[in-house]
Amino acid sequence: MHTVISSTQDSINYQRIAAAIDYIQANFKLQPDLNEVAESVNLSPFHFQRLFSEWAGVSPKKFLQYLSLDFAKSMLKAQQATLFDVALETGLSGTSRLHDLFLNIEGMTPGEYKNGGEQLRIQYSFAESIFGKIIIASTDKGICYLAFVEDTEEYAFQLLLKKFPNAQYIQGTPLIHQQALQLFAKDWSHPEEIKLHLKGSPFQLKVWEALLKIPAGKLSTYGTIASELNNSKACRAVGSAIGKNPIAFLIPCHRVIQSTGIFGGYHWGPTRKTAMIGWEAALSVT
Repeated sequence: MHTVISSTQDSINYQRIAAAIDYIQANFKLQPDLNEVAESVNLSPFHFQRLFSEWAGVSPKKFLQYLSLDFAKSMLKAQQATLFDVALETGLSGTSRLHDLFLNIEGMTPGEYKNGGEQLRIQYSFAESIFGKIIIASTDKGICYLAFVEDTEEYAFQLLLKKFPNAQYIQGTPLIHQQALQLFAKDWSHPEEIKLHLKGSPFQLKVWEALLKIPAGKLSTYGTIASELNNSKACRAVGSAIGKNPIAFLIPCHRVIQSTGIFGGYHWGPTRKTAMIGWEAALSVT
């Protein structure tokens, strides 16, 4: 009997959240607040906030922001649309709110998105590390990319170009590159010295921030990170965010293993992951 009741309640909750999603999608240009959406499905704002977050995985406000962002991005791709037009059509009060929306979720301004990074000046260089050749890139805000060169340098550079196809690229080795490269040869006691310029969703940024808190020589699991983010059921989402980490090694996704103790996969190969874990473990006891 208990199972039937639970199933019935789940069905009711699902219908309410589905109706709320439909309401937000139909009215996002009006930027409805929490009270309005909750009232549309006959729930108190507090109860609706909790229920929506459980079912959708994000808050109603964040869901509205994602819808607004997707619409704004589609308009920006139409070259004739100005930032003011986009803000107006998205239901935002002005270009400053559009700017904040993009910066909080996309990690770039609307202008940078529209121009494919045209306003960005990116310095890049190649270097040898103990785990293989790498390509590293930075903006004036910090390191924005680090990857192992699996093929030729030209191919590695083409992969970087896909991130911001219209940016201005300059080959060189600024001080921040040199500082980042030192982490391949010394301890991780001051990783905060390396500034990062990250582009990702709020959830991805939270996962990458959690990775930065794992000490060198230590390991964590997907489940542990999900729990630290107060979402123990988000193991797969955590794994997906880790897989999209744009800055290899500096954001240490190699320190995350399966709960069974198996090291698991790694974008840059299981052999390299095993070597990194072993090297850091040995370094931490010397």
